[in-house]
Amino acid sequence: MKPSRVTALFAVALLLSACGAQVEAGPAAPAQATVTNCGAQVTFPAPQRPVAYDVSGAEKLFALGLAGRTRGYVMNSIADPSIAGSPWKDDYAKVERLGTTRITREVLVDAKADWVIAGWNSGFSEERGITPKLLEQVGIHSYLHTETCWEYPAARSDVTPLEALYIDLLNLGDIFGVRQRADELVAELKGRFDKVRAGAPKTPPVKVFVYDSETAQPFTSGKHAAPNDIIAAAGGVNIFRDLEDGWGNVGWEGVVKAEPEVIIVVDYADQPAQDKIAFLKSAPQLKDTPAVRDNRFHIVSYGDLVSGPRNAAGAESLAAYLRSIGR
Repeated sequence: MKPSRVTALFAVALLLSACGAQVEAGPAAPAQATVTNCGAQVTFPAPQRPVAYDVSGAEKLFALGLAGRTRGYVMNSIADPSIAGSPWKDDYAKVERLGTTRITREVLVDAKADWVIAGWNSGFSEERGITPKLLEQVGIHSYLHTETCWEYPAARSDVTPLEALYIDLLNLGDIFGVRQRADELVAELKGRFDKVRAGAPKTPPVKVFVYDSETAQPFTSGKHAAPNDIIAAAGGVNIFRDLEDGWGNVGWEGVVKAEPEVIIVVDYADQPAQDKIAFLKSAPQLKDTPAVRDNRFHIVSYGDLVSGPRNAAGAESLAAYLRSIGR
C-alpha cells in the first residue's frame, strides 16, 4: 500500500501490517453495530469468531488489521498464488485455513463461527444450502459483499464495484469497531485511484478484454465486477462493460467483433497464465484481433481483480502496462 491522503503514521502501520508485523486491532468492537447491507438495515452483534471466504473476504479483514480477531478463512486452492503474492501473506499464515474448496455450512458449524463474509453466488448459494437465512438458524450472522448484491434476491444494491468496495470496508469498520482505520484505508485507496485516473491520457479508451478461463465460451468480467472499474480508471474500457453479470460466459464472436487492443489474463493456480496466452494465440478466430496480432497480453493476479483492497494495485499495474505501450 502507498498512502497518498493519510498521515505518515498510518502509512507505517499499514506497511507493518502488510509485512506480517503484529498490529493492534484497535479498541474492542461495540456490543453491536447496524449497517446497510444489500439495501437492508442489519444489526450485527460484535463478531467473536468471524470466518472469511476467498481473497475478497480475507483481505478486507486483514487490511483493517483484523487477522488476530479472525477465526479462519476458506479459500479454493486455485487462489494459492494470490496468497503467495499478497501484501497480507503473513496474516494468511497466522490465521487458520478451514478449507481449500468452497465454503459450506458444515465448515462454519465445525469452526463454531458466529459471523461470515462471502458473496452471493460466490460463497452463499441456494443450491448448495448455504444462505444467510439458513445460517441464521444455526446462530451464524452473514455479511454479503456489496459487489454481489445486484443479484441477491432478498435485496438490491445498485452501486459500482469500486463504490461497493468502499462501502464494505466502512461497514466492516463499524462492525468490528475499527472505523478510523477503515476511513483511512478508504481515503488511501481513493487517492491511489485518483492518481491512476489523473495519469490516463485524454484519448479514446483502450478496448480491453478480461480473459479468466475456458475455451468454448470464455469466462470474463461484466459490469458488476471489479475489473470493470479497474480498467476504466487505468484509461481503458471493458469490452463487456454492458454484460449484466459479475463474471460470466460470453461467445468468442463478441470478443472478435469488439476488437480488443489488450487482453488481461487472470492468473491463478489451475491453469498457468502462459498456457492461457498460448491458447489465445492459437485460436484461429482471434488471430486478427489487435491484442493477439500485437502480442498485448497483461497478466494480473486473481487477488487484484476480485473485490478487495488490492484493486488499487490492479489499476496501477494495468495503467503502467497501458502507458508502456503508448496508450
